[in-house]
Amino acid sequence: MHDFRHQFLQFAIEQQVLRFGEFTTKAGRVSPYFFNAGLFADGQSLQQLGEFYAKAILNAQIDFDVLFGPAYKGIPLATSTAIALANHRHNVPWCCNRKEAKDHGEGGQTIGAPLSGRVLIIDDVISAGTSIRESITLIRAHGATPCGVIIALDRMERGIGERSAAQEVTQTFGLPVWAIANLDDLLGYLQKEINVKQYHDAILAYRTRYGA
Repeated sequence: MHDFRHQFLQFAIEQQVLRFGEFTTKAGRVSPYFFNAGLFADGQSLQQLGEFYAKAILNAQIDFDVLFGPAYKGIPLATSTAIALANHRHNVPWCCNRKEAKDHGEGGQTIGAPLSGRVLIIDDVISAGTSIRESITLIRAHGATPCGVIIALDRMERGIGERSAAQEVTQTFGLPVWAIANLDDLLGYLQKEINVKQYHDAILAYRTRYGA
C-alpha cells in the first residue's frame, strides 16, 4: 500500500469520517463501515483531504487540463485539491457547476474556469453514478472531454449487477476511475493496526458477500 493511502485511512478514522459498526446502505445492506466525506468540515481537515487527492492524482500520473467538482460535495473537493496541486507545482484550473443555471450577472451553469480540454471529475464516492452522469453531460455540452474520475474511497461493492459503481462508470462511459484508497486497502490497514483490527473480519465477510 502506498504510504498516502495508509495515512488517508488513518486520517479518515481519526476524523470519524470512516466509522465502524452497523449502517444500513441505500441498497438495504447492513454494512460494517460507513464513509461520509461531508464530515471533513473544517479548514484543516479540508486542507489535508485536498493533499491526499493531490497525491493520488500525481501518483496515478493523470493527464488532465481542468478539475471539475459536481455540486455540492465536489465544490470544496475541487477547490482544496487545486490548492494542494498548486503547492506541488501543478497549477491547474478548477470548475464546478450550479444546481440551477444563473440567468443574471455573469450567468451560466458553471463557476470557475471554463470547461475545456481534458476534464477530470472529482467526487467523494460513486454510489448510483447520477452525479457522474450529469457531470459528463455538462462537460460534453461545453465542448470539453471527460477523461476520468477521482474519488476518495472505492467501496468495491456490487451495484444492481455484478459490477461495482466504479466499474459501471468505466463500462458505460469508458472513463477510468481512480481512488485515494479502496476497500482492499482498508482491509490491509485493519490487519496491521491493532486498535482497529477487530473490525477486519466483519468487513472481509461483507467484501466476500457483496464485493465486485
